[in-house]
Amino acid sequence: MANFILDFEARVVELEEKIKELKHFAAVEKVDFSEEIKKLERKAAKLRKEVYSHLTPWQRTQLARHPGRPYTLDHIRSLMTDFVELSGDRLFAEDHALVGGLAKLEGQPVVVIGHQKGRDTKENLFRNFAMAHPEGYRKALRLMKLGEKFGKPIINFIDTPGAYPGIGAEERGQAEAIARNLREMSELKVPIIVVISGEGGSGGALALGVGDVVLMLEYAIYSVITPEGCAAILWRDQAKAPDAAQALGLTAEILKGFDLIDEIVPEPMGGAHRDPAGASSLLRPYLVRHLEALQGIEIGKLLERRYQRLRKMGRFGGD
Repeated sequence: MANFILDFEARVVELEEKIKELKHFAAVEKVDFSEEIKKLERKAAKLRKEVYSHLTPWQRTQLARHPGRPYTLDHIRSLMTDFVELSGDRLFAEDHALVGGLAKLEGQPVVVIGHQKGRDTKENLFRNFAMAHPEGYRKALRLMKLGEKFGKPIINFIDTPGAYPGIGAEERGQAEAIARNLREMSELKVPIIVVISGEGGSGGALALGVGDVVLMLEYAIYSVITPEGCAAILWRDQAKAPDAAQALGLTAEILKGFDLIDEIVPEPMGGAHRDPAGASSLLRPYLVRHLEALQGIEIGKLLERRYQRLRKMGRFGGD
């Protein structure tokens, strides 16, 4: 995915390529270009800071959707060991848009679940572009119940444009499956950590989004609807998506200001797609710290805290 370059980062990539070419030429020709390279690297660092420190909500949306970003399975491979994937909802079918199973984080057994996008057209079709059917959410709930049964904490990764809106999904109870997850997650007697790692869209995200701690990667987004969907409804013109992104307040900083998320996890300069392994490494201490803290809370107090956390969402002033 190195060739997938967004418009606003083209200048940065072009300068970085020039630095690589100069380093290669210096090595091959055995010429000392160290001073020139240092100057270009300083210029590149300054340009990166200039570009990525002033991103619009629409540009952040593009970063959140970048095909080079680490997806759930990438984070699992980087962060966890002994992963065993579990499949099927035991009711209808296996849904490849959601993955999940048992794993260990720093030796601590956990249940890990998340949306899974594809890297190319074939894989995206197989994963249904990370848009789960009801059976996907029922699989997720089955695994979360398994975690509760055996006292294992749950870690959910959110990265989806939304739940699949097809007729078949509606016929099999899409809305009911999402609603049931919301209800059941609010009462699970184990710690739940939610990570919005990419695109957090609509009910498809909320179905995994009830947690004791909600972390959000720096350039991820979280919204009731996609900017394109919002633009189509309000202006009947998807070209207005950048305006919709601005109006939706979907960035991590805005959501943190409303207490809808708990912490913002920094990404490598320029976004997780520029250093996927580095992005997972930056996430690791947040997961470990919160997992340790949550396990120290008595279950009754944990559930009350989760309840109060949900109750205060959407409250504007007053008691």
